[in-house]
Amino acid sequence: MIKLCTERYILLYPQTYRLAMLLVQIAVGPMKNFSYLVSDEVSGSAAVFDPGFDADTILSEAMNRGLRIEYVFNTHSHSDHCSGNDDVRRSTNAKIVAHVSAPIYKDVPVVDGSKIVIGKLEAVIIHTPGHSKDSMCVLIEDKLITGDTLFVGECGRTDLKGGNSGDMYESLFKKILSLPDNVEIYPGHDYGQSPHSTIGFERGNNYTLKPMTREEFIVFMSEP
Repeated sequence: MIKLCTERYILLYPQTYRLAMLLVQIAVGPMKNFSYLVSDEVSGSAAVFDPGFDADTILSEAMNRGLRIEYVFNTHSHSDHCSGNDDVRRSTNAKIVAHVSAPIYKDVPVVDGSKIVIGKLEAVIIHTPGHSKDSMCVLIEDKLITGDTLFVGECGRTDLKGGNSGDMYESLFKKILSLPDNVEIYPGHDYGQSPHSTIGFERGNNYTLKPMTREEFIVFMSEP
């Protein structure tokens, strides 16, 4: 059963002007996936993140909100995160954004630090290999879409093709945990006790992020 998460998250507004961000979290498919719609709510320009299933539901939600989908972001190339790319692209002419190493069709290949403008919002790419070589997180204002790199209470597995526990350590401990505690995280699957969290909460409560060395983490990830 498809469940639409209707929670909306509005950013604090600078005193000089009003800039609102809309983030719609949509539960899709049989694997507890999350897809996302992100828009600035001013221009109507929008992006879809990880349309792995139920593209029609995502497109209908965008249409009902009057959003123009200009980009499709894939946090990585596993099929449960990108199999709906063509459906969205055919309906909207949106450009596919993926890491340069991703073995899928892409209009906009990106690397660590790349920036994509969505209306009045700026999406910053953070390359986070570990779950896969092409995994990336996307930071938009104070919200981080993490794909399968970091879940609520967990991290992504590293035993699939292209996975690497050493890379995952660097991505989690050197990149993601360097972000401020107030940054909200929005994962690629509904695997936790809540559908979203914050860096600060995960830093203090996620057992995969407890302080450890790279070598200790690699051993930890290999344990059954």
